[in-house]
Amino acid sequence: MAMSTYTRQASSGRAQQDRPVGELLSEITSDVQLLFRQEMELAKLEIREEATKAGKAAGMFGGAGFAGYMVALFASLAAVFGLANVMDAGWAALIVTGVWAVVGAVLFVMGRSRMRSVSPKPERTVQTLKEDAQWARHPTK
Repeated sequence: MAMSTYTRQASSGRAQQDRPVGELLSEITSDVQLLFRQEMELAKLEIREEATKAGKAAGMFGGAGFAGYMVALFASLAAVFGLANVMDAGWAALIVTGVWAVVGAVLFVMGRSRMRSVSPKPERTVQTLKEDAQWARHPTK
């Protein structure tokens, strides 16, 4: 990694009192720009990592969902045929459909409540940006 401006300055032996204010402001501006570019890269990397993990999990959930759908379909057919032995087939199908409607409603409510707890913002980047802003306000602390 390249030496920072401050390291080069210290090694050159120039005292900070001898440097013009314009030069110091220019260095500070360039350092702040570099800092924000690095923070943006961190945010991009963090979001990319999370998106990759989410994509893999979504693929697995998709496969599990399809398998679960097939199980539910055949279990529902078995329930309809089993109930059809003791009542009319139409009523048996309606009862199984009602059970699935209740299951679907419960799952929807649970999913909606869990989705509200999802935070799409990159937490580490937000924290480091807060720290950077605090440092910019009080660089001597």
